Amino acid sequence: MNFESRKWRSGAVDSEVVVVDDATAARRRRRNIILGVVALLVLLAAAYFLFGRGGSDTKVAVAVKGGESGEAAPAVSVVVPGRQQVARTISATGQLAARYDMPVGIPGEGGKVVSVLVEAGQWVGAGQTLAVIDRSVQTQEAAQLAALIDVARADARLAQQELERAQALVARGFVSKADVERRVAARDAALARVRVAQANLGQSRARIGRLDVRAPAAGLVLSRTVEAGQIVGGGSGALFRIARGGQFEMMARLPESDLAALNAGVPAQVTPVGSPKSYQGSIWQVSPIIDPATRQGVARIAVPYDRDLRPGGFATANIRAGSTDAPMLPESAVLNDSQGSYVYIVDKDNAVRRRPVKVGSVTDAGVVVAEGLNGTERVVLSAGPFLTEGEKIRPQRAVAAR
Repeated sequence: MNFESRKWRSGAVDSEVVVVDDATAARRRRRNIILGVVALLVLLAAAYFLFGRGGSDTKVAVAVKGGESGEAAPAVSVVVPGRQQVARTISATGQLAARYDMPVGIPGEGGKVVSVLVEAGQWVGAGQTLAVIDRSVQTQEAAQLAALIDVARADARLAQQELERAQALVARGFVSKADVERRVAARDAALARVRVAQANLGQSRARIGRLDVRAPAAGLVLSRTVEAGQIVGGGSGALFRIARGGQFEMMARLPESDLAALNAGVPAQVTPVGSPKSYQGSIWQVSPIIDPATRQGVARIAVPYDRDLRPGGFATANIRAGSTDAPMLPESAVLNDSQGSYVYIVDKDNAVRRRPVKVGSVTDAGVVVAEGLNGTERVVLSAGPFLTEGEKIRPQRAVAAR
């Protein structure tokens, strides 16, 4: 489709007719549409920068202002422990044993065991027979020695009678004094042979008596290592072990610094490993020497007899060694990691600081701090795991436990 367009020019007398075709009109429409879209995008961009960016700037300003003022620091409970008198408890481990462990072996030459009369765990009296060894040969030897005594006595009686007859005849001159003296010597020799025979019989009977294995003292049989029919001798070692009087003890190993604070009579509580039961005892001996390799000594704690105690087992002991003046904290205030025990304290700027400590005894009232605190510090009570070194807090004072 064609249409006419009149375009006036300056100085033109007549009008000029311009003819526009369809293609040109289409291009103009596309150009107008593109210009409209661009104008719309420009308007949208202007609106964004005017309203959206202005809001962001406002928010940034608020954030900066808030950053200048600082966020509210967390409120954390702190405690000033002070110092107080607390019972000093020394913990130790060691082995349970018989206070007097008596090994019982063969006192004689030994032989074949005929019978064993006791078992481990039984109580025995002093001198009680524990085992019997065959004595058939020794019995025959004793019978022979007894017969020799009778022979010696008969010779002694004969010598005495001859002496008496000689003494009766010496006054008549039938026997010389020299014969009398010889008969006196013969009589004395016969009496001496009687005494020798009696001594030999006593020795034999003593050997027979040593064939019985007897308890040297009253106590509890801890173990037996002999059976009937076994051949035993002087090199067989201990056949039985007896705890004299049934008295037990714990041999607590302690460093020399702790050992120096202990004396005989100090009370202690002994708990065998794996047992819920504890036993009240007391130290009866403190080792006079220190092992130069481990720098440890032994405190021997007497423990009363109980059927549940097993010599040779391990136990722990809590020894009450007087009292000490030290800070005490709740267990929640003391933390632990690979570097050891520590607490968080609050400095003058209300920032938390790590402080390594050495823990003493642990009681129902709390944890005794042996080293690391003087008692005047502000210690974080329970929020330690959620804090970091140097973090600012708002400390809230709590009351220390007494």
